[in-house]
Amino acid sequence: MRIDIVSVFPEYFDVLKLSLLGKAQDRGLIDVRTHNLRDWTHDVHHSVDDTPVGGGAGMVMKPEVWAQCLDDLLGMSAVDFTMADGEATLTKDPATLGEDELNGSAAHRPSASDAAEIGSDGTAPSDATVTGVRAGAYPDGSDAAAANDEAAARRQSLTDKKTPEELIAALDSLYGEDAGYNVPEYDFPLPDHPVGTGRSDADVLGGTTDSSTDSGDVTGDTTGSTADGDNAAAAKPILIFPNPSAPLFTQRDATELSRAGRLVFGCGRYEGIDARVPEYYARQGVEVREYSIGDYVLNGGEVAVSAMIEAIVRLLPGFMGNPESIVEESYTGDPLLEHRQFTKPAAWRGITVPDVLTSGDHGKVDRYRRDEALERTARIRPDLIEQLDCKELSKADRKTLMLLGWEVSGHHPRQLPPERLPMRYF
Repeated sequence: MRIDIVSVFPEYFDVLKLSLLGKAQDRGLIDVRTHNLRDWTHDVHHSVDDTPVGGGAGMVMKPEVWAQCLDDLLGMSAVDFTMADGEATLTKDPATLGEDELNGSAAHRPSASDAAEIGSDGTAPSDATVTGVRAGAYPDGSDAAAANDEAAARRQSLTDKKTPEELIAALDSLYGEDAGYNVPEYDFPLPDHPVGTGRSDADVLGGTTDSSTDSGDVTGDTTGSTADGDNAAAAKPILIFPNPSAPLFTQRDATELSRAGRLVFGCGRYEGIDARVPEYYARQGVEVREYSIGDYVLNGGEVAVSAMIEAIVRLLPGFMGNPESIVEESYTGDPLLEHRQFTKPAAWRGITVPDVLTSGDHGKVDRYRRDEALERTARIRPDLIEQLDCKELSKADRKTLMLLGWEVSGHHPRQLPPERLPMRYF
């Protein structure tokens, strides 16, 4: 698996060289490459942020810097984008891009000629276009200008629609009546390629939809890893942005992403990355995901990306010395919290481990640990109990849940009101 990380603090990820993650890199199980976002800036201050449109506190990371960086990393450097018309035109087949164009930032590092064209205030001349813009046609010989005109006309046709009904009709005419658009009561058009999480609505709402039916299937190396970073670079990448406003990153997401051949992480700072960046790449056909790691806000995305990478990589075959260590953990298999763990001595400072764990009866030990996992989950994370499938629970599991105050006769367990709890519960 190849992992690219873009950050204004790439040295933050030196921690990935430690312990098992470092050994995985030494063995070629993963290929981690960090990139400094400022390498794609062209002003003397290497600025990556600007004030928010509409006012407000803080600074927002500029889309043009992120775009030049991600174009390089995703092999999309041949996409022309002029400030004047705001339309993209492909002038070179990504399959023919060289290693430097696919992976490096050298083409975008400021040069003496770049500095000569940039004013003292760090801005480009009014008639300038983004670095790398070239005139030309598509690889198949079609007219790029005509494609621009068609794209502009399509965009204008959507912008002109004032009601949801008009917008749906316009989308149907463009993409077919079976496109299945569901437009809220807005008076402006929604993005036609929204950023997703790779999960269906049922997943986001806590359902148990099978991963094979997810709308955002992971593509790439389905074996879980590749020893050659260049081979991983050829896999279709998944672009991931941490975002405190996004759906929660779960063990299920980690498991799914561990099957990918290449992941590209973008670490935001300040008030975040301009929202058009993930939307733009989703429109270009890139699989884009946004995740939160909890209901709190951090100074930047580096901590979240580090957590996600560790959760994903430790699931790769060959990463853990004992694969059974993963099978028995919290959130693996059934969405239950893990039972408590103890080591020797059996008695320590007046506290002893449960007698059953020293009995030598493996059947009783397994049952005790399963019951404790059910009890801890019901007490700490009852929402996870509600996701269980009653048909897949054993008779002993159902009995334990009933004693804990759960109804298990339906499709999913349901917590009983106090007046219906069994007497033993008290």
